[in-house]
Formats: sequence, structure tokens, C-alpha cells
Amino acid sequence: MSSDPAYDAVTRARNQESGGNPAGAAQTLEAYLAGDPHNVQVRLELARIYSYALKNRDQGYFQLQIILDLDPDCIDALKASATLKANEKWRRHEADEEYARLVALVEEKGPKSDYAAVCAAYAVFLRKQMGQYVKSAEYYEIAVATAPDRYEYHQDYAVLLLNELRDYEKAKRELEEVLRIKPNHLSARKNLDRLMKTKFDSDGNLKQGFFSRRRRS
Repeated sequence: MSSDPAYDAVTRARNQESGGNPAGAAQTLEAYLAGDPHNVQVRLELARIYSYALKNRDQGYFQLQIILDLDPDCIDALKASATLKANEKWRRHEADEEYARLVALVEEKGPKSDYAAVCAAYAVFLRKQMGQYVKSAEYYEIAVATAPDRYEYHQDYAVLLLNELRDYEKAKRELEEVLRIKPNHLSARKNLDRLMKTKFDSDGNLKQGFFSRRRRS
């Protein structure tokens, strides 16, 4: 046993969970929190186990809300809550509000890598759950500007540009960025080759046919 009881409780709970006993893991953490109810990391672990291992999202939300009642600006709890709510249509407006708060908090407190990750996650949410494609693009722009060497942000942004916004010039640049970072990225290469054959002429200029024009928002 270490000299950190919270660490010991989390370690034991994770061992119980991996051993097929998530209910026992939750009991271990509940028992620890009875004596240390303000321990954020232990309660976050309990929320994770309830939400994913035990499929009890209501109890997961309850644990996260306890943290947020004590500290409304707890970034880790907001991340966990927004991630959970993003996959439930009836909670999507709550998730939208929490993502917006997260962006502001992480922009203020850093680090830059977290800011880029939160903006990219918000962009995915806005595209897939809210259908707000222009706003999604705005957050992808922040993500790729803040972390320009994260190829997955460029890749996901390119998908939005190709499929929803039909901004082929920007899509071309984003796919080129993916290949700058990962020259052997097969799907990016295929998408770029297809894009160049179908939407650009032999001189590399965007074709001006009706279906090739950029959709303007």
C-alpha cells in the first residue's frame, strides 16, 4: 500500500473493474468518499465507472454534479459531463453550453494542447449533433491553428469541408496538411487525389461548374 489512500482506493477499484467486478469498484470508491467527499479525482473515477462500466448514466451525472456544485469551473468534470451529454440528443443543448464554458476556461487557463483538443471535440459535436456546420468550422480553425501538427484535426476538418460545406479549396489545403504531417496517410491521399480529379482542372484551379461551386454560408 502507498502513503496515498485516494490513490490506493482508485487502484483497487480499477483492479476490481478489470477483473469483472465494476459494482465492487463503485463500492470501493463510495466507501472512500464517505470519509473524503471532496476528493475530485476519486469522484471522477466513480462517475466514469457508473457511466461506462455500470451503464448508469444518471448516477454518473449525479457524481459529476457534486463536483460542479463545489467547483463550477472544474475542467475535468466539465469535460466528462459534456462528453456524456454529447451522445444523448435530449441533453445536447446542455452539452453545447458546457462545451462553450470549457472552451472559455481552457483558453484562459491552458495549456494550448488542451485548448486545441477541446475546440476539436466541440467542432465534432457541433457537426454531428447540432448540424451547425459553419460554427463547427470556426472551432476546427482554432484547433488547427493552435495545434497545427495534429493531423487528425486537419483530417476531420477536411471531412466537414468536403461533405457539408463543400469548400473544396480549403479541403484541399487541409488534406495537404494531413499529408505534410503523415505522408503515408492512405485515406488522405485517396481523398486528395479524388478531389483533384473531380473538382479541379488540369492547371489546379477550381472548376466553376454548378455543382463544384463552393457553398457559401
